[in-house]
Amino acid sequence: MMRNLDITTLRSFVAVADNGGVTRAAGYLHLTQSAVSMQLKRLEELLGLQLLDRSGRTIALTAAGDQLLGYARRMVALNDEVIGRLTDQAFEGEIVLGVPHDIVYPAIPSVLKRFNAAFPRVKVQLLSSYSRQLKHAYGRGECDLILTTEPTTSEGSETIAELPLNWVGAQGGSCWRQRPLRLAFGRQCMFRPEAIEALNAAGIDWEMAVEADSDRTIEATVSADLALTAMLDGSEPRFLEQVDHGSALPDLPAHKINLYVRDLGGNPLVGELAALIRQTIRGHAASPLRVVG
Repeated sequence: MMRNLDITTLRSFVAVADNGGVTRAAGYLHLTQSAVSMQLKRLEELLGLQLLDRSGRTIALTAAGDQLLGYARRMVALNDEVIGRLTDQAFEGEIVLGVPHDIVYPAIPSVLKRFNAAFPRVKVQLLSSYSRQLKHAYGRGECDLILTTEPTTSEGSETIAELPLNWVGAQGGSCWRQRPLRLAFGRQCMFRPEAIEALNAAGIDWEMAVEADSDRTIEATVSADLALTAMLDGSEPRFLEQVDHGSALPDLPAHKINLYVRDLGGNPLVGELAALIRQTIRGHAASPLRVVG
């Protein structure tokens, strides 16, 4: 007998994987926890496979679950693309989204791809800048919604994640041992004053080796092992790495990723984009599901 996979059930499975558990997935899907659990059980019974390991304190993917996840993502995305292109043609227009340079990756490309699949006639204009400049643009009405990296939750914002701020240097680099410590930061980078304050409090001599408006200039200097910078956990490029300094450098404060959303009355799809941003960034910020064999 031919067995057919249900898109709704696969969507619940992907949501559990992306959100790190049934509780968050249920909130994202606007379903009860029991409904999501029932869908997962039904999926396991259909396939005759155990997809989730529930023996520990947290839910983990089994090897079979990890294998299914890739297929499930593609099937859900294709479903959404078909529905979007054939039925949502009434939705069109433009949304301006502001995102700081350092948190564009890895979440935002996924957000843009999924939103475009659901609403292909809506153009999302991505504005990448520093948090301070984005807040000014938002205040002037130039952005429909923005993300910022800030030490606190500011008025009018919603904190959707909190990430550690880490010292970042060249792969296998040693410049973190030098004194004065050489730094590379953007002129308007919000991490810069906090890094300097931490070094001053620890009594560590430092000098600003590079002060630029270009992220590429900073990354090139740091990757050459000529200076250190600070980045949010997980946002560092692949050619840089978090510095394992063994407490030789001071800890840096965690930063919040805040979301600002303009009144949705003029464009309800701004709310759809905001929901997708919340779900995707929280999924990246949460501890990923462990694969068990």
